[in-house]
Amino acid sequence: MYRVIAAIGLCFMLLFPAGCGDPIITNNKPDKAIPITPQFSDVTVHDPSVFSAGNGEFRIIGSFLASARTTDFMKWQLEQRGGAANNYSAALKYYPQDKPGASTAADSAAQTMERQKADVLRPEQNDGLNFFASDIHHMPNGKFYHYYSLTSTWKSSAIGVAIAENVDGPYVSQGLFVRSAEAGNNRTPDGKETWNFDSHPNCIDPQAFFDNDGTFWLVYGSWSGGIFIYEIDPDTGMPKAESALNAENGGYGRKLIANRHSGIEAPYIIYSPEADYYYLFTSFGGLAANGGYNIRIFRSRNAEGPYEDAEHDSGLGTQKMHPGEGNEDDFRNYGVKLIGGYQFAHIPGESGASKTTGYLSPGHNSAYQDPLTGKYYLIHHTRFVGGKNNITEAHEVRVREMFVNEDGWLIAAPFRYDAGNERNFSASQLNGTWKLINYGRDINTTAHNSETYEFSSEGIISGADTGTWSLLGSDGKTAHIILGGILYTGVFLRSWDDDHKRWVQAFTALSANGIALWGAMKAQ
Repeated sequence: MYRVIAAIGLCFMLLFPAGCGDPIITNNKPDKAIPITPQFSDVTVHDPSVFSAGNGEFRIIGSFLASARTTDFMKWQLEQRGGAANNYSAALKYYPQDKPGASTAADSAAQTMERQKADVLRPEQNDGLNFFASDIHHMPNGKFYHYYSLTSTWKSSAIGVAIAENVDGPYVSQGLFVRSAEAGNNRTPDGKETWNFDSHPNCIDPQAFFDNDGTFWLVYGSWSGGIFIYEIDPDTGMPKAESALNAENGGYGRKLIANRHSGIEAPYIIYSPEADYYYLFTSFGGLAANGGYNIRIFRSRNAEGPYEDAEHDSGLGTQKMHPGEGNEDDFRNYGVKLIGGYQFAHIPGESGASKTTGYLSPGHNSAYQDPLTGKYYLIHHTRFVGGKNNITEAHEVRVREMFVNEDGWLIAAPFRYDAGNERNFSASQLNGTWKLINYGRDINTTAHNSETYEFSSEGIISGADTGTWSLLGSDGKTAHIILGGILYTGVFLRSWDDDHKRWVQAFTALSANGIALWGAMKAQ
């Protein structure tokens, strides 16, 4: 599956270019003037990882070294579509350049890029070399650290770091620092164990971040033995040599979650100052349109864990997450599922188009919290029900706002980020016909469809289930939804329904056991 999807992803990365639209706007404070009709321009970047480029600009870098830029998280401009297997050019922006004096020796710490690629291409059977998910971090000293991953099969991968003095490069490789399976001669980094996919990682999907205490970390891992974390030396960009944490698990660092070749990848960690938690984002399932990709989170008081979800505390541990139907520790029962495949239906009487857009396999996200506005952004790619432009695996970047609910969990908006700021309602604005989506826990390979409910002015919900709704507190946005006897807590918000071209009331909420519920009011 890894091989097939890698080829599919690259093919459609090249075929599906940036969306058209107005030029990028330079005002990076869109909340100052909200347009009557929000303007979007879309791009195709698989596995988008966000970073600050400075001067109010944000960029994303993804697999195949594809990249795009924005100033408002709504209008995106493609920088480059990315490379192709075995045909990456040093002319590509963000391509790691050779360090002066780099060696062609297999045991050198600072290798040429050709030597690095040869390491990853060691297996006789491979899919050709690719750059998979990348991450760039803007360091306090002004430099940019590019953590890149090279891969040729699901068990021959490696992660390295390249450093640039400015955002546009050149990025100079400091070498590879962790390898999986064949890329590392089937040994763990300390040389003491044989690499095993049940317990050791596939070394892709890196993300670097500073914690609240100033420690620099790198989280990484895909499928295989789980998600791991290293303590990084901020001066070199490499794992700290004397770190006891880094020496764990044969030198792969500390394991945060998962085990036994679970379908879990794409880790990303951010800190919430209002909740005082670190949130670990992951993608479960397969990344193809029919693979069921979905985004789930865990949280911890410490960057290095232990991490828990809404039902499983850190003592019980996410270490018991195993694949397989009928297994009481089946991995799909873990994690707070923020978003999976979904489709809000068109219902009679709604304005605009009679056919709505369905979304499949949203995943491999990054996240950002604006220190000035306090807003949280979720940046991910998504595929579409029925494909797009006659391309089954077509994908685009989407951004959603996130909020912290009463229980200290991040929850995601049902619609894309639209710069809207209306967060204060009266109860009379919220009664009427609603469309609700319950995400459950499954790895859904088809879209979860909305069901229609009525919210009465007396706070009663009627439909497939019954319950109550209420607008609580003095903030005019806190939502309590009781449906089928289960309480969901979250927020009401005003969102742009792009299918019906209308502003609608919406909500996002979460139950105490981690089930997400979305609502969108009928578009009038």
